[in-house]
Amino acid sequence: MTKDYTDLHDPNAEYTMRNLSSDTMGVTNDRGPRDVEITDIQTTMIDGNFPWTLVRIYTDAGVTGTGEAYWGAGVPELIERMKPFLVGENPLDIDRLYEHLIQKMSGEGSVEGVTVTAISGIEVALHDLAGKILDVPAYQLLGGKYRDEVRVYCDCHTEEEADADACADEAERVVEELGYDALKFDLDVPSGLEKDRANRHLRPGEIRHKAEIVEKVTERVKDVADVAFDCHWTFSGGSGKRLAAALEEYDVWWLEDPVPPENLEVQEEVTKSTITPITAGENRYRVTEHRRLIESQAVDIIAPDMPKVGGMRETRKIADIANQYYLPVAMHNVSSPVATMASAHVGAAISNSLAVEYHSYELGWWEDLVEEDVIVNGSITIPEEPGLGITLDMDAVEEHKVDGETVFDEA
Repeated sequence: MTKDYTDLHDPNAEYTMRNLSSDTMGVTNDRGPRDVEITDIQTTMIDGNFPWTLVRIYTDAGVTGTGEAYWGAGVPELIERMKPFLVGENPLDIDRLYEHLIQKMSGEGSVEGVTVTAISGIEVALHDLAGKILDVPAYQLLGGKYRDEVRVYCDCHTEEEADADACADEAERVVEELGYDALKFDLDVPSGLEKDRANRHLRPGEIRHKAEIVEKVTERVKDVADVAFDCHWTFSGGSGKRLAAALEEYDVWWLEDPVPPENLEVQEEVTKSTITPITAGENRYRVTEHRRLIESQAVDIIAPDMPKVGGMRETRKIADIANQYYLPVAMHNVSSPVATMASAHVGAAISNSLAVEYHSYELGWWEDLVEEDVIVNGSITIPEEPGLGITLDMDAVEEHKVDGETVFDEA
């Protein structure tokens, strides 16, 4: 990128802006960054292991920002609904535009839920766009970086998900063949001893079955990998306590979401009843809901999902509150390479980053969606290129788009 300008803060200063990514190659503008305006917003859904919603923000300077919203029905429609609130605005005003969307969409559910998810996708795209305009990587917009690499934990699965030996075999394979030193397995798997899963109660044999999975997996990869276990909000408070107690003798990195997310008091009781580290957060929205989890000390590790919770700056704000309670941040992530890299930029910029999740290791074309390498040997090296530092491969987007979707207009 070449620039020729006297003062970025002078809106009348003349400069040349060249973005070296394929999005804006060779575009020249004789204006200051405060003169750039948003002209359009588009979405395309990718048929991955989740229906990822990619977001593109276009400007009259020829610079384009790419983001991603957490998957879910209605997200593209909500983003289209918000387009009039953004067209004509300066994309550098990320905080103001975020609050503007929250206020404009307040009647349509911007406190939590899919509306926040849609806004998150826009917010990520704004960071990519602003970084390109200012010629800085996205982490710099968040205050700089603590680390050059962000650790990744691999969410693992087997065809025999309830078989402890099969889980241990897969743990060993992912460590030795794929290079990860951080893993996660599901514990809300059938044991064959269930009587009534609707009542959320774990029978003693079910707890023994889950403890066997934990024992065999952690023993197989001890000293070479950390292993977390996910319960997906399945159990009652009492059963959550009993399960956590049964796992205290093993090297559990964390036990995730043992109880449903709505009742904060039950979450707090489970966490404070055990020395097994308890993690939650992916089903809570924005700073306010995470603040309650943190301040009540209802978690040992906080796990926001960046493109769901409110975006990159909102996740940064959550991490800052968590840091006041000496809690690490393990970002939940089931995204394409776009939001995964955006989460990594956040992880680089916060002091208390523990890891970012990767949920698509069984999807052979996941990394094909962008031109750059993303995860290498279980970590993400933070790019120094402007914005997120990744470039969509439009051929891959075309190949893997959801049926009926149109690919972005590159005109």
